[in-house]
Amino acid sequence: MSSPQLSGGGVSIYTGFTRLCKGLAVVLIGGHIVVQILPSAVSYLALIPAKTIPFAWNLITAGYVEQSIHGVVISTVGLLFIGKLLEPIWGSREFLKFIFVVNFLTSVCVFITAISLYYITRQESYLYMPISGFQGVLSGFLVGIKQILPDQELSLLKIKAKWLPSLALLVSVAVSFFTTDSASYLPTLIFGTYIGWIYLRYWQRKPETRLRGDPSDEFAFSTFFPEVLRPVIDPLATIFERMLCRRSESSDEPRGYTLGVASLPGSDPVEASRRRERGARALEERLAAERLAAAGGRTQDSQRDATENV
Repeated sequence: MSSPQLSGGGVSIYTGFTRLCKGLAVVLIGGHIVVQILPSAVSYLALIPAKTIPFAWNLITAGYVEQSIHGVVISTVGLLFIGKLLEPIWGSREFLKFIFVVNFLTSVCVFITAISLYYITRQESYLYMPISGFQGVLSGFLVGIKQILPDQELSLLKIKAKWLPSLALLVSVAVSFFTTDSASYLPTLIFGTYIGWIYLRYWQRKPETRLRGDPSDEFAFSTFFPEVLRPVIDPLATIFERMLCRRSESSDEPRGYTLGVASLPGSDPVEASRRRERGARALEERLAAERLAAAGGRTQDSQRDATENV
């Protein structure tokens, strides 16, 4: 069976968006309109580290506020098209949970980073720079695509989908050398990618198996890097797994699996493989349905033209 493509034909690619994604798109657009009409709202909705205490809700609201027109366009389009792929596979509840967790923890990490940079550099700009945007969650979405369709080739970029998160970060880092406001978006992209991977690697629950995470080697942290760097990355990743995820060094746990010398209990490699197969199958079925709908539409148009000509 041929691998499904992450593209569609005709107008079919602009249909089939989920209700949840449409609702979230309205939230993003509404947030942008609010800060354009009331610029002072940025002080209450965006993440401003110096004001996060007592305005702690910034850690949640900042991710849904786009301050620029290009930001709201990219975030809305990314949400609709990537959500169209991920939500049917994960389910609406899990999809929404992923967005909330990644957005909140990314904001927490950005807040801690900004405070740390202030104490290191003593530059107050790190405390009062308004940080907001959906780009952290979008980065997490790319990790979801990497997990579900790692070997899917993107016809436009001529690369496999598993490299999307790495490519996005590489381009963002390169662009940051030519911009003066990289602190307002680069940490969010980096932490969004990492938190998205942490969630899918260790926390995502599978109701059908009561297991959590994706233990497969194809989804290890080192797979974000070229193969030549993986012998260096793997030992470092193991250290961070012990520190951050509290994994045991024992490798003979019946409910666990081994990555290097770290055991990650509660996951199943077979289930991870099955999930990727379900993802590829779901994508193929969706694209087939869209192609059929597009073909039916063209047939009706042809019949209508023929009737008019008669």
